[in-house]
Amino acid sequence: MTLIPCIDPPVPGEPAKQDENSRRGNWGNQIEFILTSVGYAVGLGNVWRFPYLCYRNGGGAFMLPYFIMLVFCGIPLFFLELSFGQFASQGCLGVWKISPMFKGVGYGMMVVSTYIGIYYNVVICIAFYYFFMSMTDVLPWTYCNNPWNTPACVGVMDAANRTFANATSGLAAVAVEGVAAVVNRTKRTSPSEEYWKHYVLNISDDIGNFGEVRLPILGCLALSWVVVFLCLIKGVKSSGKVVYFTATFPYLVLTILFIRGVTLDGAINGIKYYLTPQWEKVLDAKVWGDAASQIFYSLGCAWGGLITMASYNKFHNNCFRDSIIISITNCATSVYAGFVIFSILGFMAHTLNVPVSEVADHGPGLAFVAYPEALTLLPVSPLWSMLFFFMLILLGLGTQFCLLETLTTAIVDEIGTDWIIKNKPIVTLGVAIIGFCLGVPLTTQAGIYWLLLMDNFAASFSLVLISCIMCICVMYIYGHRNYFKDVEMMLGFPPPLFFRICWRFISPLIISFILIFTVIQYKPITYNDYVYPGWSLGIGFCMAMSSVICIPIYALYRISRSPGATFRERLRNACKADPKWGPALREHRVGRYAPMVSGAEDGLEGPHKAQFPQGV
Repeated sequence: MTLIPCIDPPVPGEPAKQDENSRRGNWGNQIEFILTSVGYAVGLGNVWRFPYLCYRNGGGAFMLPYFIMLVFCGIPLFFLELSFGQFASQGCLGVWKISPMFKGVGYGMMVVSTYIGIYYNVVICIAFYYFFMSMTDVLPWTYCNNPWNTPACVGVMDAANRTFANATSGLAAVAVEGVAAVVNRTKRTSPSEEYWKHYVLNISDDIGNFGEVRLPILGCLALSWVVVFLCLIKGVKSSGKVVYFTATFPYLVLTILFIRGVTLDGAINGIKYYLTPQWEKVLDAKVWGDAASQIFYSLGCAWGGLITMASYNKFHNNCFRDSIIISITNCATSVYAGFVIFSILGFMAHTLNVPVSEVADHGPGLAFVAYPEALTLLPVSPLWSMLFFFMLILLGLGTQFCLLETLTTAIVDEIGTDWIIKNKPIVTLGVAIIGFCLGVPLTTQAGIYWLLLMDNFAASFSLVLISCIMCICVMYIYGHRNYFKDVEMMLGFPPPLFFRICWRFISPLIISFILIFTVIQYKPITYNDYVYPGWSLGIGFCMAMSSVICIPIYALYRISRSPGATFRERLRNACKADPKWGPALREHRVGRYAPMVSGAEDGLEGPHKAQFPQGV
């Protein structure tokens, strides 16, 4: 028996409620949907990207544009995608019955989810590896006396031990030199950095030099995919139970690390560095661009996952309430994680006697170099390391569950036969095996180069374009009045005026701003001192375009297959809503969706006017 109360508990003495949609299934209860969506939105970026962006863009002053973008872009887009998927009870392909010509947007979402799912699980597998390597008395990246270390390695603990020994001998001057060796040595590399580069990755000198497969990483990748598959073996029925742990336990770990962090010397300096506002930066367009981009990407908009998760809701579920709860939880988690990260980094800077800016980092550099090094300074460091990497694993799995479910749901909904629905676990297994095979090159010695290439290009401006086109299609091709009526029929009340204005005007403008900002701020990708060659950047642009190109290709295909004597007639017919568009279940097809009721009698707008159900 679960200790977490359901929103809609069964009445004692009555049989348990059956799925509303017996063919596709529904969430066991609404808490499962909320926890799954929180797990999807709250990912690695909340821990390793937001705190870095915050201190780089004016500390506490960054919160102002961040929360403005949340209100005017993040929550409205989140609500739009949830309502879209819930109304049609279809995944990211099936929902485009709303305007079949734009089904390429759904294929674009699938391509993006595929790319992200491939490299995201590699990050999870590296966290698995570090988790296992933390099961020891002394963390292997603590000292510089290992076979993989170079003469340039200077460990904090090595210097601290020498300093302590010298200080107890009364040699104060020599003791100061011990710390100075760490602080002033310009060529210093830390044990954690050398462990990451020379042992875990055994990194090659070029992206084209794959070298050998790192077998320990490959084994952890297989473990990651097995865990994801087992948790999704019964679709949302199994993953909905797993998220009670995977979506909540990271908050317990964050709290434990926060309490430990703020009790350390120098922690307050790190937190001040994180939060001290630099109000002059609010006038910098780059700060607003970073805020908009972080909100957009951290909420998972345009990946297809939100549409997919909402499609398993009951038709009359209050997804408006859910969108506000999940969006605010996601952003609050980012802010909270910043305290956890910078309290420890402040302690590390205090120990090294250097500014916090010299130890602050983001991305893999924070997760696998800077933070692990800081953990070596704590008593019982293996325990804190295991907790930290276990938290990263759970944060990654929450997102990975939804990425895999997005792909399998899209495939199953598109084929739609009884056999494929009954044998959905086979589809899930097939997608997992393909994902594992495509991830193998990322476990080679050049894998980190390819991982960062995919991270920079696979989900960059393509997501922004996909989201912008989705807004245009729903609001202007299908018609905003029609969609507002759909939402009202589903929720029992129309979308609030603020959201109607955001959907039609403000959010598309902000998305356009993000796109322009992304293009203007583009810089060739680098990894430390390594500059990516032109041919690899070409591959990156191809990855980015591969999701966007689905949209015009499918649109041309649909136009060519639509009836009409002229191109204009074909275009008009391709834009019309499919007769099957609308609620999935017959009992919900009321009003203009009712059988034998002509859409023209209800005053529908646009090119889809007479396209609503005729005897469906």
